[in-house]
Amino acid sequence: MSSLGSLPGFETGEPTDRLFLAIFPDTPHAARLTAIADRYLADRRLGAGAVKADRLHVTVFHLGDYIGLPPGLAANAAEALSRLVAEPFAVRFDQIGSFGKRTFKSPLVLGATDGNDALHALHKQLATHLRACGLGQHTHGSFTPHMTMAYGKATMPLEKMEPVVWPVGEVRLVHSLLGQTRHIGLAEKRLS
Repeated sequence: MSSLGSLPGFETGEPTDRLFLAIFPDTPHAARLTAIADRYLADRRLGAGAVKADRLHVTVFHLGDYIGLPPGLAANAAEALSRLVAEPFAVRFDQIGSFGKRTFKSPLVLGATDGNDALHALHKQLATHLRACGLGQHTHGSFTPHMTMAYGKATMPLEKMEPVVWPVGEVRLVHSLLGQTRHIGLAEKRLS
């Protein structure tokens, strides 16, 4: 890894690595979520391309895109995750459509009109732990819980859907190899 490649303003190429903290649906719920996305895409003649069930997740904190992970980043993030104290909870989504204000080819996402208080509390607590572990630069900005279901599709307004609820029993620290659709689990914290 180039030491300059991880410093702002000194990037030497396209990022190859992403680090994030996320929650993942269990296997049965992930299959159901993928079926919802496939049906939505087919009904609107948007083609195939739903995210594979084992990659569906809700990012709680994006910890950056890099050319090689910076030394100590994953260890500090794992330390912050290890400090988390939370009980299992449920996530509820009741909207489907495009996220953001892009004019074309926006990601298809699931979102929520309100609620998910336990997820917001978990986000707030993790922010505190990330700051304590020297990663406070990643805790700024708003948090809008959503799950990306497909990339590069037409922009569609968010619309109501039959609510889908799934249980959350752990939070994971994930290293994503960008462009390879590959996630490497680095740490996890069971909720109890």
